[in-house]
Amino acid sequence: MKHLIAGAALALAFGGPALAASHSDNSVKLQLQWVTQAQFAGYYVALEKGYYEEEGLDVTILPGGPDIAPPQVLAGGGADAMLNWMPSALAAREKGLPVVNIAQPFKSSGLMLTCWKDTGITGPQDFKGKTIGVWFFGNEYPFLSWMSQEGIPTDGGDDGVTVLKQGFNVDPLIQRQADCISTMTYNEYGQVLDAGVSPDELVTFKYEDMGVATLEDGIYVLEENLADPMFKEKMVKFVRASMKGWKYAESHPDEAAEIVLEYDETGAQSEAHQKRMMGEIAKLTAGSDGSLDEADYQRTVDTLLAGGSDPVISKAPEGAWTHEITDEALK
Repeated sequence: MKHLIAGAALALAFGGPALAASHSDNSVKLQLQWVTQAQFAGYYVALEKGYYEEEGLDVTILPGGPDIAPPQVLAGGGADAMLNWMPSALAAREKGLPVVNIAQPFKSSGLMLTCWKDTGITGPQDFKGKTIGVWFFGNEYPFLSWMSQEGIPTDGGDDGVTVLKQGFNVDPLIQRQADCISTMTYNEYGQVLDAGVSPDELVTFKYEDMGVATLEDGIYVLEENLADPMFKEKMVKFVRASMKGWKYAESHPDEAAEIVLEYDETGAQSEAHQKRMMGEIAKLTAGSDGSLDEADYQRTVDTLLAGGSDPVISKAPEGAWTHEITDEALK
């Protein structure tokens, strides 16, 4: 999954945040950050099982894609809420789009580096002199921060790493253009295995284990909308139903994957891939009741501020999250 942080700046082209549809009705539009897949199973389960309907909500789930930037959609009033990685959301906020995290269903990060074992890489110290594929558009910052903390330059050479701008596939690793590539535990890693590579041929480094993980897949809304009591009430209902969907998906991963497939209008997803993805996604949402963990938030901010000479944010944000919605939803 890729997240177009560059689109956050484009959102300002709308001339400032725009309100979504009337807050007085019961409709909620949720903008996903990528295409329909098990990464978003909790929302599709809540829709399919009637959890939103039980709350009196009419929820529309809007799939994303490579040309859709959720902050831009939110700014233009095309959605009431968006899913976003926190680096993208905090960058958008610093650029003038006041988005606020109202819930954090994902407790852990699924981002990792996947490397060929025969390169001799056993730890970050072995990255020197190697070529590493990294997603950009904001996803590079955890990597740059990690390398900065390790004291490893990212401008190539025997004592540094050569950074390869990675696209939407795993070809750089398979074709030996890179020694390591960025992967998500629930998606690209499986694609590497599907290409005929054995796990025994690989070594992986999870950002979560390295202490440089940033929060992923949070629910964000525009700050000004939270001033409307009717909008806040809708979001409380939406978060409550969504977390019910997530917990059901965790407990019934195969069924959740099958529900996602029913909503995949493209027909591009396979049952085997989605079931494997849901199994991994369940590990990332485990332990979350929807509330943002302040320690996880602070780690994310610290990681972004330590991202080398061009950090994604220049200062610690203020007002970028709230517990108001989840506190009410959990009552």
